[in-house]
Amino acid sequence: MASKRALIIAHEADGPGGQVAVRLEQRGYAITTHVVTHDLDAPNDSTPFPPFADFDVVAIMGSIRSLTNKSEIDTWVHNELELIRAAQQADQPILGVCFGGQLIAEALGGSVELSPVTEIGWHEIEAAAGQQNPAGPGPWMEWHHDRIIAPPGATVLAETETATQLFTIGKMVGTQFHPEVDYAHVAHWLTTADDEYLAQYGQDRNEILADIKANEARNNEQCHAFVDWFLDTMVDDPRPAPSTEQPA
Repeated sequence: MASKRALIIAHEADGPGGQVAVRLEQRGYAITTHVVTHDLDAPNDSTPFPPFADFDVVAIMGSIRSLTNKSEIDTWVHNELELIRAAQQADQPILGVCFGGQLIAEALGGSVELSPVTEIGWHEIEAAAGQQNPAGPGPWMEWHHDRIIAPPGATVLAETETATQLFTIGKMVGTQFHPEVDYAHVAHWLTTADDEYLAQYGQDRNEILADIKANEARNNEQCHAFVDWFLDTMVDDPRPAPSTEQPA
């Protein structure tokens, strides 16, 4: 019986933990998934968050919402930001994916801004200057309109020409890419994306589905390896989290 507990924060019903949750369960974690909002037309109708401190690991997933427009999610987003800050003070490991990574950045003194380029589809990511990229180049699935400005004290590990893609701060990891996706996951996303929206960004739903089908097996493997790195580095490593305090 699993003795370790992982909390998955899904901001909408179509944004579960996917392959991140699969690998956490394979590594011995009992999974609890908390869905924040259930109606896409009512983004402020939310379910209160469970205490992050009740869990060994928290994975915060993506969202169709934007931190550049907090007014439509102000019944819950500020509470989530406070939970992240408290977790940072407690050295609690958190993995934030896309919107989840953006939340970590904003909670800890960074910010989120509209990206000059919307990245949708499979993109390779590169190691940031002077760093190693533990996620590997991918390609990884991207679907974002905003981008992360990493917080003070963070280490940016990987990026594209457009955006920071992977950063760490303390025992927290934020990504801009989506490691969790599989075919069912992306197919569910597409039920809320109409053809006009997709065409606006040069996308076609049939091509997106064909691409995820072609990339699914490889991505499952690289997602599991990425979760292993997160657990081995941020959770199971007995060393204390790197200090994020700036020199006096």
